[in-house]
Amino acid sequence: MPTLFADTFYWVALVRAKDQWHRQVRAFSRLIQDYSLITTDLVLVEYLNFFAKFDQPMKQGVVNFYRQIQTSPNLQIISLDSYLIQSGVELYANRLDKGYSLTDCVSMIVMKQMGIYEILTMTRSF
Repeated sequence: MPTLFADTFYWVALVRAKDQWHRQVRAFSRLIQDYSLITTDLVLVEYLNFFAKFDQPMKQGVVNFYRQIQTSPNLQIISLDSYLIQSGVELYANRLDKGYSLTDCVSMIVMKQMGIYEILTMTRSF
C-alpha cells in the first residue's frame, strides 16, 4: 500500500470549507483512499491550534474530526518521544538558515525513518 505523510496543511484544508485548497484536497482524499497515511501527534497539535480562535461550532467539528481519524485504519499517528524531540531540535539547529518549524523538522525525521518521500503539504521546504 503506498504511503504518504499528511502535514498540517492537509488536515486544515480537508476540514475548513473556506480554505482555498479545500475542494482540491477533498477530491484528492477520495483518490487516495487505498493509501496509508502517516502523521505525527505534533502535526495534529498544529491542526487543533490552527482553529483555536474559530467559533465554537467550528471547533467542535474540528475536535470531532480529530477523534474520528484517531481510529482510522489507514492512518498511523507517530507519537512524539524524547528521541524525536532531540532529533528535531538538532535538525532545527543545523538548518537555522531555513524557515523550518520544530514540527517540520520532526516530520522530516519521521519521513526519513519510514522511507516516505511524498508529503501532503503546500510547504515548499519539504
